[in-house]
Amino acid sequence: MKQTLPLLLAALCHTAAFAADQPAGTNAPPAKATNTVSWPTAPLSLRDAVEVALRQNSAVRKSQSDLEATYGVVIQTRAIQMPRVTGSINHTLTDQGAIEQFPGGVFRSPDQAWGVRVQITQSIYEGGKIESAKRTADLTRDQALLQHQTVLADTVLAVRVNYDDALLAVQQIVVQEASIELLKKELQDNQRRFEAGTVPRFNVLRAEVELANARPKLIRARNALRIAKNNLANLLGYDVPRTVVEDIPLQLSGKLEADPTPIELPIALAKALEQRTELAALRKAERLRQEAITNAEAGRKPSAQIYAGVGSKSSRFSQHLTRDISGWDVGWQASWNIFDGWLVKGKVAEAAALHRKSQEELDDFSRRIELDVRTSYSNFIEAKEVLESQKKVQEQAEEALRLANARTEAGTGTQLDVLNAQTALTEARTTQILALRDYSVARARLERAMGVTLKLDGR
Repeated sequence: MKQTLPLLLAALCHTAAFAADQPAGTNAPPAKATNTVSWPTAPLSLRDAVEVALRQNSAVRKSQSDLEATYGVVIQTRAIQMPRVTGSINHTLTDQGAIEQFPGGVFRSPDQAWGVRVQITQSIYEGGKIESAKRTADLTRDQALLQHQTVLADTVLAVRVNYDDALLAVQQIVVQEASIELLKKELQDNQRRFEAGTVPRFNVLRAEVELANARPKLIRARNALRIAKNNLANLLGYDVPRTVVEDIPLQLSGKLEADPTPIELPIALAKALEQRTELAALRKAERLRQEAITNAEAGRKPSAQIYAGVGSKSSRFSQHLTRDISGWDVGWQASWNIFDGWLVKGKVAEAAALHRKSQEELDDFSRRIELDVRTSYSNFIEAKEVLESQKKVQEQAEEALRLANARTEAGTGTQLDVLNAQTALTEARTTQILALRDYSVARARLERAMGVTLKLDGR
C-alpha cells in the first residue's frame, strides 16, 4: 500500500464535542446526521467509500442517535448535583357551610385563598449519590462513545470486505472474458483447419462445446458483480434508483493488492486487549455496576438539603383577596429511613450480584477476543501462504498454453493439450484474484480483531 490514512479519525471528529469532559447543560448534543450525499459521478475509491459510509450508513446514523440519547441520560444523571428551582401557585374556593366561625360571629374566615411560592433546594448530602452521579455520568458518556467507535469500526470492516468482493467480481469477469476469447480463437483455428482438411469435424464440435460451457461462468460473474455492487451501495447508504434494472451507477477505482507489512501474533494479542473498544466499553460497564452498589447503599444513609424560598399568599384574616402576606424563608431539612423492610438490603444484594456478573463478562470477553485474534491470524497466515504459492503460477500457465499452441501448429500436439492448457490458465487467473481478495479480507479482519486504528491505502 502506497499511502495510509486513519479510518476512524474523520468519523470521530463529529463526536469530539460530546467526548469532552464538560458539566451538564453546557454543550449541545451531537448534530444530527443528514443523508445529503448524492451518487458519485466518478469511480469510487476505497477511501471515498469509507468516508461515505461513515456519513450515511444506517448503523452509523442509528449509533449517532444513540449518542444523542446518551447525552440526555448524562444530563439526567448529573441532575442531583444541581440546585432545583420549583414554583407553585394555588387558589381555593370553600363552601360557606364548611367555614369555621369564631363564637359570637366576631370573625369568619374568607371563603377564598390563594398562594404563590418559588423555592430553591440544593442537596448537600445524599449518602454518596452526589459524588457517584459525576462518576456515573462520565462513565456513561465514555461507554457510549466506545460503543459508537465499535459501530464505526464494524462499518469500516464491512465496507472493506464488500469493496473487495466487488473488485473480485470485476476481475472474475475479466478472467472469464479472457477465457472465452481464448476458446473463440481455438474454435476459429479448428474451423480453419477443418476447412483445410487437416483436422476432423470432432475438433470443431469439441471447441464449440468448450465455448458454450464457458459462457455460463461469464454470466454468473456478471451477476455476482451486480449483487456485490448492490450490497456495497446499501452499505454506503445510497438509495438505488428503482428505474435501474441491470447495473447500478456505482463504479470502483480500486484494485486488489497485497500489503506486505508483517503482523506478529503476540503483538496482535497485546494490541487487541489494549485497544478493542468493546473490551473498553465492558470495563466502563463494570465500573458503572460498582457505582450502582454505591447508589444502593446510599439508601441506608440520611439525606439533607438546604432551601430558600420567597412567596406570597392571601390573608386568612381578611375577606379581601388583595390583602396579602409576602416574605422569604431559608432553612434545611433532612430525612433518614430508619427501617424500610430491608428494601435497601435487597437493592444492594442485586447491585453486588450484577457487579460480579459484569466482572465475569469482562473476563469472558477478554478470552473471546484472544480467540478472535488467533482465528483471524490463522486465516491471515493461510491467505498469505496461498497468495505466495500463486506468484508464478499464472506466468507458468501462460507459457504452457503458448507451448501447447506451438506444438499443435507443428503437428506434435493435440487439441486436448491446448484445451487443458487454456483451462489451467483460467484456473490460475481465478485462483490468483481469489488469493488477493482473501488476503485483503483476512488482513482487514485481523486488524479489526486487533482493535487498531484501521488504515487503508489510496484505492
